[in-house]
Amino acid sequence: MINKTNPRDFNKLWNRPGHLIRRLHQIHVAMFLEECEEFNLTPVQFGVLTILYDRAVLDQVTIANQLGVDRNTTADVIRRLERRGLLVRSISLEDKRAKLACINAEGRELVDAAKPYMIRAQERLVSSIDDDELSAVMEIMGKLVLSNNEGSRTRLKLSSELSEAQWKESLGYFGSEKK
Repeated sequence: MINKTNPRDFNKLWNRPGHLIRRLHQIHVAMFLEECEEFNLTPVQFGVLTILYDRAVLDQVTIANQLGVDRNTTADVIRRLERRGLLVRSISLEDKRAKLACINAEGRELVDAAKPYMIRAQERLVSSIDDDELSAVMEIMGKLVLSNNEGSRTRLKLSSELSEAQWKESLGYFGSEKK
């Protein structure tokens, strides 16, 4: 299936990292939706709620930047979550153009209830690899995300609370400097 003798031969579909990443993403979304079915949440919706869970109030642009999702998609997701009563939106007093979002008690309860199911989806996804392999995969994916971020149409922008070095450390990514 995968050409181990010439890993940079991208002529065959199964030798293309982009194809495998897309396929793995499809599989993960299906697992997430299956595990979290009773909560009626998508991975992006859960991502928005997770970001807001750890912070008081954030503007929609910052949420989009932290997720690496475009602003229109983020605004749509936030509207849907607001309609479900999981967060509240308001206009910023400092910048009237900025829309703020804040998770409420119902949103926090949903995150707490759904988190074990989300974790189960993650565990299912990586169940065929051992801890050392998982660490290596996470390191490689983190390296690929960071090194290709500028080429994305929706760049991930790290929060001021988390420097790039801290983000790399949280992934265990330090290249040859790994501790």
